[in-house]
Amino acid sequence: MQLIDTHCHLTFDDLARDIDGVLARSRAASVIQWITVGTDPQDSAKAIELAERFENVYAAVAIHPHDAKNVTGDTIQDLRRLAQHEKVVAIGETGFDLHYDRSLYQQQRRAFAQHLKIAADLNLPVIIHCRKAFDATMDALDQFGSGVRKVVFHCFGGSPEQARIVLNHGFYISFTGVVTFKNAQKTRQAAEVVPVDRLMLETDCPYMSPEPMRKQKTNEPALMVHTAKFLAELKQVSLHEFAERTTATARDFFDLPKLG
Repeated sequence: MQLIDTHCHLTFDDLARDIDGVLARSRAASVIQWITVGTDPQDSAKAIELAERFENVYAAVAIHPHDAKNVTGDTIQDLRRLAQHEKVVAIGETGFDLHYDRSLYQQQRRAFAQHLKIAADLNLPVIIHCRKAFDATMDALDQFGSGVRKVVFHCFGGSPEQARIVLNHGFYISFTGVVTFKNAQKTRQAAEVVPVDRLMLETDCPYMSPEPMRKQKTNEPALMVHTAKFLAELKQVSLHEFAERTTATARDFFDLPKLG
């Protein structure tokens, strides 16, 4: 069995200080490829450094919506340069976060459009951050997403109706351990409408350890197997079939090599 953590933050201190152990535990749990996601140019550069150091680690680069207020022409050029690295497989996470409003809506919209332009120019998929901003996100994708090859909504927490809209646009949906939480009924209902072949797995670690590991403060890729087991049961397929199909989807989406 092989699983891919399509969205993790291996550069964050809780994981970076024990990166060899984190990846060893992950391999032991059959999670054997990772996409570490940058949140600003500096973090994105660190993600690339990790990808250069470890064969099966890849990077996504972006400026998080929280920091859209800091986006300038220079930072976008820095991001475009980083995105051309051979181990960068996506632009993201980018989009909107209207829960915390750490950047103004117009700042987030402008930065999102700039990210989509880079993705279209470089033929890279896009990882979407969407929190309390579904309509704004879909509107921006409709307006600025021309030429973007592939889109995935990461850490999906929307409704089944919103999931159907995402799917009808030809986009993909990724779930974290949140789907295992006892109070996440809406997320589970959304997962039920997503075909296995349009679904991907992630940890978003070091956050949101899945059940039954919620007490483990620092989430890590090894724990993703619990999310996989939960979703396989929800989909009424075997874990091995679920892993095979979601891993194939992730490899095709991000153009990752198949491992023996």
